[in-house]
Amino acid sequence: MRRWNGWGDEGVSVPVAPEALVHLERLIGPGRSQPDASLEETLARLPASRLSVSDPLLSTEPAERLRHARGQSLPDWIALRSGRLDWAPDAVAHPSGLDDIRALFRLAAADGTALIPYGGGTSVAGHLTARPGGPPTIAVALDRMSGLGRFDERSGLATFGPGTIGPRLEAELGAHGRTLGHFPQSYEASTIGGWVATRSSGQQSLRYGRIESLFAGGHLEAPAGGLALAPFPASAAGPDLRQLVLGSEGRLGIVTEVTVRTSPRPAHEGFLAAFLPDFAHGLAVARALADERAPLSMIRVSTAEETATLLAAGGRRRGLRAYLRYLGLRGIGSERCMLIAGVTGDDRTVRAATDALHQAVRDQRGVIGPAGFGRAWAADRFRSAYQRNGLWDAGYAVDTVETASTWDHVPAIVAGVTGALRDGLAADGERVHAFSHASHVYPSGSSVYTTYLFRLADDPDETLRRWRILKAAASRAIVEGGGTISHQHGVGRDHASYLPAEIGPLGIAVLADAARRFDPGGLMNRGALLDDDEVAR
Repeated sequence: MRRWNGWGDEGVSVPVAPEALVHLERLIGPGRSQPDASLEETLARLPASRLSVSDPLLSTEPAERLRHARGQSLPDWIALRSGRLDWAPDAVAHPSGLDDIRALFRLAAADGTALIPYGGGTSVAGHLTARPGGPPTIAVALDRMSGLGRFDERSGLATFGPGTIGPRLEAELGAHGRTLGHFPQSYEASTIGGWVATRSSGQQSLRYGRIESLFAGGHLEAPAGGLALAPFPASAAGPDLRQLVLGSEGRLGIVTEVTVRTSPRPAHEGFLAAFLPDFAHGLAVARALADERAPLSMIRVSTAEETATLLAAGGRRRGLRAYLRYLGLRGIGSERCMLIAGVTGDDRTVRAATDALHQAVRDQRGVIGPAGFGRAWAADRFRSAYQRNGLWDAGYAVDTVETASTWDHVPAIVAGVTGALRDGLAADGERVHAFSHASHVYPSGSSVYTTYLFRLADDPDETLRRWRILKAAASRAIVEGGGTISHQHGVGRDHASYLPAEIGPLGIAVLADAARRFDPGGLMNRGALLDDDEVAR
């Protein structure tokens, strides 16, 4: 069962290495472990349901409401761990198909109720949490609308229910010798409908493409009616309405069917590590490989700070100190950065990708690392998020911000965001550890993903206040540095105030017009993506 107040499955524990805790204590001080509210205490404090109607589709059972009340953002964690929830959905629905979705629309319209689509509950941008004081709200959980519905061998097109989680999707495609190749870090818990709704990017998007490349069509059911999106391989019949559904974040309606382009399962897959003298040399490798369209499936370049943190998090690996001394002899010292590359495909593709990587690394005075580094990264790629649980228990809060920009802006964005975060709590006498990596590289630029840690305060409200300071500082640095406010996590409620700076007044007006057209009664996920005042105009 999914953990109710943290990341992942209750039965999985990934401990934080003692060396990592020593590293953190040296950087920002000893953690301040805080007691968690129990499930019973949190249920006792849960706001009472305000729903005035009953319906067989709806459950107002407190535990069901609690488990659909939050996502995985740091404010979500603070609320759940402290038991201080000022809002929860008033009911949860588990529709089984289109008829149930339409019945929910009718019920919500008649009763003045809002609806929030709920996929895997992995949002880190506030998609699932409405503001207190709004109308009664129903969380529409899509877990019963899951699984492979259709697969066409000739076209490779597969149609899934929106609530299909990553491992089930890959298992069902694997039975046909196919893969989608979409592997975000949340892969084990997130859903294909959520990937479409938030415009997700998988770790190996360099080979398979982002979700917008994989999304061939499907169906969006809106309060105003249904929108069928035929999976044509290409079309010149006006603007592509799939692009309106992608990233719509439940504001226009509910994605009820997703058709995707699949690929043959690769014959070989592996991950290689390399070390470069510094981050600038690492970016030069990534740019060169992306520009020449080297057939790699992934390129990820860590800053020196992230490299040091990752090496500490790995614990006492045999021979690590000796290997670091060897790197020093090769001119790769304390500013070293680690690069991880994915090689995926048939024998010829893997050879070509490996040769291109080796050449690019040599050109920048780097060293290809031992195979163990790449294998360790692959083994932890979906498990590392579990360390958030252990870090919280040790007294540290963890959050991330992400963006993307063109290559000329990437170095300054990394410096600006990490600098804003490190100095963000200076007035409180607190230090912040921030580190970044460039990933999801493109010929014209890269995403930038920044993780930051700070100590929990004695009062959860104070921890939340500090998070708001840091989130605002990082978001301003992104906007001022020329980056997008979201590369892969969507906008949600946490980033909505920064969207106008990116798309301008006319862009906001166009999105608001679309929301009114699809959802004239304002039933859908109010406050996500767009400010409600913009839609009401």
